[in-house]
Amino acid sequence: MPPTKVFAPLLPVFALVLAAAPACNPPSPAPADDPPEVVVGERLFLETRFAQFFAANGGSDVNQPLASGDPVLDVLATTADARTNPFAGKSMNCRVCHLVDESPDPGTTGTRTYADFARRSPIPDRGDGRTHTPRNSPPLVNASLARDENTFLHFDGEFPGGEDLVVGTFTGRNFGWLPDERAQAVAHIARVIRADDGTDPLAVSCYGLSYTTILAGTSPAIPQTCRLPEALRLDVNAVSDEQVVRGAAAVVAAYMGALVYQQDAAGQYIGSPFDRFLILNGLPRQPEAGETGVDYARRLRAALAALPAPKLLDNPVVLAFEHHDQAFAFGADELAGLRVFLGEPAGAAPTVDEIAAGGIGNCIACHAPPHFTDFGFHNSGVAQEDYDGVHGAGAFAALAIPGLPERQAAPASFLPPSALYPTGAGPFLAQPSAANPGLTDLGVWNVLGNDAVPGAQATLAATLGRETGVTDMAQLLPLAIARFKTAGLRDLGQSAPYFHTGGAAELDAAVMHYVTTSAAARASSVRNGDPELSRVALTADDVTALTAFLRALNEDYD
Repeated sequence: MPPTKVFAPLLPVFALVLAAAPACNPPSPAPADDPPEVVVGERLFLETRFAQFFAANGGSDVNQPLASGDPVLDVLATTADARTNPFAGKSMNCRVCHLVDESPDPGTTGTRTYADFARRSPIPDRGDGRTHTPRNSPPLVNASLARDENTFLHFDGEFPGGEDLVVGTFTGRNFGWLPDERAQAVAHIARVIRADDGTDPLAVSCYGLSYTTILAGTSPAIPQTCRLPEALRLDVNAVSDEQVVRGAAAVVAAYMGALVYQQDAAGQYIGSPFDRFLILNGLPRQPEAGETGVDYARRLRAALAALPAPKLLDNPVVLAFEHHDQAFAFGADELAGLRVFLGEPAGAAPTVDEIAAGGIGNCIACHAPPHFTDFGFHNSGVAQEDYDGVHGAGAFAALAIPGLPERQAAPASFLPPSALYPTGAGPFLAQPSAANPGLTDLGVWNVLGNDAVPGAQATLAATLGRETGVTDMAQLLPLAIARFKTAGLRDLGQSAPYFHTGGAAELDAAVMHYVTTSAAARASSVRNGDPELSRVALTADDVTALTAFLRALNEDYD
């Protein structure tokens, strides 16, 4: 009897591969089980004509393909050798940095959870010295989950929602637009949407219908699989360019909201060996009403401890992975790792004996199940490790970082480029460089109190104020140094490399970071380090077990 595959995602996304990649099959009409906003949203997500390169090189007819593509897409960057880019011959789109199953070259094996393969993603060269994103591209699956509190997207919380994120991406530097070109970007994107005639290969997913027809949502020619709900419909010829762009972004945001890991009808996860282990043992699988993630994790820990002999998941005949080179199992190593993951010190800080014994991951402080993220902002020492790796131990601690008055006096000297500060130097949203010791990435520091990012300010200040107990902006800004949004831990096998720096190529390296950084935190050697860091106590054996558990959170997202 052949193995039975893990359940397919409830909201699968259809793979569209552009005609420019000759090894790929042409796209197919949308599957009937995808909601219309997913179908149309993915078409816009894959759209390559919104980029500045297309505006500059595409000619007067937006329906004609480029004579040659943006050179940045000639190859697909990875942490190893460059491979064939599935979008070669085109211009930038969202999918370039958030891949799923586009793999015309067998060398790009495996699917992605809407992430790419690079430490930092290549972006179009506009002669401003910026050729890569300053950060690793985060996976988008589960990124838009509903929160109990405020929603933030991007590592630094720059965007308070999906629509803002999409507009910022369409009109931003990743698509090749310079900070003072936003008006041109909006006008160009609106022109592409209005002038599209449905002959682009992506339109096959909607039966060759134009954006004007699809977004209006009223034509009898639109099949139900592509008929948008009324709330997302838009007459593109009756509204402003800005409204056209925002309308398209709203559809993409709805599509992103459908990117979730496998769940049952009750909203409980079912796709990973960990999830099946909980089911097999009758263990609690999600928080009760009003219960925090941390409290749920503690309840799970107690329930697990009460089991005299937990049943292990180790029958490959029943379940098997398709996209991961590992058994679909939850055995003794994974169970040991789960116990480490759930472990906390008995008191406010681990004792000498607890540190020596290890087994305390304190992971639930930021990564409580079932989502394995608190959606908050923490400084886990990654930025310091990245900077000190270039400039030597202690360099980050000694780095001169302006306070609020100094930053307000010369914002363009310290803040990233934006429409408000188009000449922004952005030294603190950059990759560390041996040639320039003033470059690093301070995460939330770049956004908090930055009047070029007004949409995030109130909720971001409230969130950080709650996390730190500080509300005065001048006092709060230093506490934002090197804070980054907590990443989720599900299906890490399809989103390497790890951290906002992409600095950990493998899971065990990511876990080992917390061994060294927790010791540094207890020695007060992590600048603005999260207090929870010092509560971690891991040994080398714990690294092996914890890595095994994290691999048990993998699933076949496809």
